[in-house]
Amino acid sequence: MATPFGDSSVAPSLPAPYAAPHVHRVAFHIGSLPVHWFGVFVAAGFLAGFWTAARRARREGITVEKIYDAGLWLIIGAIVGARSLYVASYWNEQFANAPWSEMFMIQKGGLVFYGGLIGATLSCLIFLWKNKLPVWKFADALAPSIALGSFFGRFGCLLNGCCFGRPSDAPWAIHFPHDHETAGDPVHPVQIYDSLLNIAFFAGLVWLHRRKKFDGQIFALYLMGYAVLRSVVESFRGDYVVRYLGGIATPAQLVSIGIFVAGALLYARLPRPAAVVKAG
Repeated sequence: MATPFGDSSVAPSLPAPYAAPHVHRVAFHIGSLPVHWFGVFVAAGFLAGFWTAARRARREGITVEKIYDAGLWLIIGAIVGARSLYVASYWNEQFANAPWSEMFMIQKGGLVFYGGLIGATLSCLIFLWKNKLPVWKFADALAPSIALGSFFGRFGCLLNGCCFGRPSDAPWAIHFPHDHETAGDPVHPVQIYDSLLNIAFFAGLVWLHRRKKFDGQIFALYLMGYAVLRSVVESFRGDYVVRYLGGIATPAQLVSIGIFVAGALLYARLPRPAAVVKAG
């Protein structure tokens, strides 16, 4: 998730004098504490993810309680990893001359998905090691829920005004306010593209989970599938300051190559159940 901006509003691409309704970053207040839509959707993603993973865990012979016990580890690992990669990526632009406390202002946005995936994976591995739980069965139970979490999270990005698309004249283009970095020009609703692709991906992984052939298969398929999905969506992004390979590749597309290769190696090398030979 990229650089956060001020209050954002979205509306269909409609001719003047249509006035776009404002969608504010703040959902509500608890006393004087603002609760942002970004945080609401991220929390919804975690809750939906844990609930659906717990249902799949039974098929893997894992108790529901163990999924929820892993929850805190996953949340902390995901947030620390996502924020750390964001701060490292945008250190010169945002943090070098800012108060140190800005590094912890995650309620404003500023989380990198791949950093969160790596952080959550590492923290979950520690949890599994401490509790002597099967790594690949656990990973398969969780994998579809990661896609479901992304479905919710990208709506948080939309309302936060971050991760926006490049200019577009498509009839479904959206407008942010004129004080947004897009200057109110129509742009691709990449957050919605990402959300819709992820909910379809989630449904596909759930279907495959019921038909899995070996442990770790669904997690490996998630890595490969998400790398492709993300690379496609990235081609519509307009918020990156830095691009590589002569300006044709975003940082996430380069990371996606490594994620895809990791998933492919896992898929190829994970052990399959021995074939059962029936006596004739």
